[in-house]
Amino acid sequence: MSPAVRPVRPVHIRPNETTVRHGADGALYLRSPRPLGDYPVRLTDRLEHWAAAAPDRAFLAQRNTTGGWRTLTYGEALDGARRLAQALLARGLSAERPVLILSGNGIDHALLALASMYAGVPYAPVAPAYALQARSYEALERITARLRPGLAFAAAGAPFEAALASVLPPDVELVVTEAPPASIPSTPFDALLAATPGPEVDRARDRVGPDTIAKVLFTSGSTGYPKGVINTQRMLCANQEMIRTVLAFLADEPPVLCCWLPWNHTAGGNHNFGLVLYNGGTLYIDEGRPTPGAFDPTLRNLREIPATAHFTVPRTYARTPCSGRSSSGAWSCTSMRPPA
Repeated sequence: MSPAVRPVRPVHIRPNETTVRHGADGALYLRSPRPLGDYPVRLTDRLEHWAAAAPDRAFLAQRNTTGGWRTLTYGEALDGARRLAQALLARGLSAERPVLILSGNGIDHALLALASMYAGVPYAPVAPAYALQARSYEALERITARLRPGLAFAAAGAPFEAALASVLPPDVELVVTEAPPASIPSTPFDALLAATPGPEVDRARDRVGPDTIAKVLFTSGSTGYPKGVINTQRMLCANQEMIRTVLAFLADEPPVLCCWLPWNHTAGGNHNFGLVLYNGGTLYIDEGRPTPGAFDPTLRNLREIPATAHFTVPRTYARTPCSGRSSSGAWSCTSMRPPA
């Protein structure tokens, strides 16, 4: 169906109700007169909610080696998060011994992040580029020294071997999904996933409160070395309720996203991942990027997945593959350049 004849329907968005107050110092203070709705104590409360309400609904999907989609339902996600939470607690991980995630977006990354929050163990997803593209590992070394992790995770261990050998203390357990590094001992991810949740998992979950640290996001380091920014459970949950208050259509039907934005940044890891989880939607993990040579997977995914919303960076729209008008008058999408 061409863009010219696609059906259009209204979506529910709250009107702009911002009030403005002028400060004596010339500053403007903007505030919503609408009180914020109730929000959960923990972001994983929404995982439990959807695992009960829609256990067979797809929560996450990721391309497998054959080009199909590996999916994880809400019921499977809760079960996996609880199993991994048991494994983290058995290892004595805590706010003093958090989890370091080195690899990018992926289902196992998501499960480990959810398990960390479920158990009250902070985690830090860092940019894979610090290990895979950096000329030196100084930034990653500083992050590791500041975080003092008790466990590190890389989906594929071998590509991270040089960086890990340089920065990872010998007492930090390395967990990998596949391709274990030859020179560093590692634990298979499935070994953690095989744990059986005990009552200590529920006790740990109950100890997690609004001010519990959920994660630490590190800045890009554009003004120096990366700095860790604490994200609490209250921050994540209140932010999602604010988003749904404005983008009210999120409550009308579960959102479907196809997104590449990295989870080591707020946009991808807090806004988009949280938006899907909070509202019981489905997130298709896009392996593409809006860069030369990496955009075709994104186009393939967006043509295949009927996303209900799309969040990205301006560069994506600059690379919209339109070259001219078809016989119907709509722009045909055959090249990598927008129309002049």
